[in-house]
Amino acid sequence: MAWTVTYDLDEFRAAAGGFLRARPARHTTLLTVVSSLVAAGSGRYGDQPPVYGWWTGEEADPVSAVQGSVHGPAQGAFLCTPPYPPLLSPLSGEAAQELARILARDREWQITGVNAGRETAETFATAWQRLTGASSSVEQFHRLYRLGDLIPPDPAPPGRARTATTADRDLLITWCEGFARDTGALMGDAAKQVDDKLSHDGITLWELDGRPVACAGISRTVADMARVALVYTPPELRGRGYAGAATAAVSRAARAAGVTEVLLFTDLANPTSNALYQRLGYRPVEDHLLLSFTSADHPVPEQGHPS
Repeated sequence: MAWTVTYDLDEFRAAAGGFLRARPARHTTLLTVVSSLVAAGSGRYGDQPPVYGWWTGEEADPVSAVQGSVHGPAQGAFLCTPPYPPLLSPLSGEAAQELARILARDREWQITGVNAGRETAETFATAWQRLTGASSSVEQFHRLYRLGDLIPPDPAPPGRARTATTADRDLLITWCEGFARDTGALMGDAAKQVDDKLSHDGITLWELDGRPVACAGISRTVADMARVALVYTPPELRGRGYAGAATAAVSRAARAAGVTEVLLFTDLANPTSNALYQRLGYRPVEDHLLLSFTSADHPVPEQGHPS
């Protein structure tokens, strides 16, 4: 069993793309980050080059940069877009521990945390602590939801939905920054994040009398899957149902476009959002952890991932 690690996105997609697309819900974050990198380039999330890897069933020496493809079907995958922690697919205990060993060996990548399903994240963190002496702490505890039958808000708030355009860019950057302050889940360059969403008509606004009052974003569709993100209402307009209406509208549009897996993450520390999405017809799939590693060599990481 072996990891192959590369800086080549095309090689990663060729080796691990089929594995990721076979289970789009479980691999939603990796798939959406890859789609953004394909569209916007390797600098989408930061100045350092992203690194990718896949786990196969064939014996080979682990390497920190690939010099030839390891053959055989992928059985696990990860990617890291510094300064964000690596995103891991579900991994066996052996794969998670071996990945920790490889990443700990090469400090060039400055791994400051991990983002994965709960079991994989905890296994990786335990191995990381044993290898480096770093301690881990929970930064965010998320739950992944899948849309069942959409249940529109009743009663619906006044207003209507429309797709955001570049004319809304300045407002959306302000809202994106507000979302980052409120949740800690979206860091980095707000303008890049908004431009990426606008490039594929990925933000729906709810407006009242021609004035935007809330928004809900959605990722690019990959393997018939898309994920709702960046649901935001300015503080002075909250409690009126606008965010629920925007989320229902973007979810309905995704279904109408043929998306079969409409997903979203919630922060389990926010009971209001969890209750809202369940009222709209979203049902729990699995829990995810964002862990940070803290030591003299590993400062607290950027939080979340703007995918």
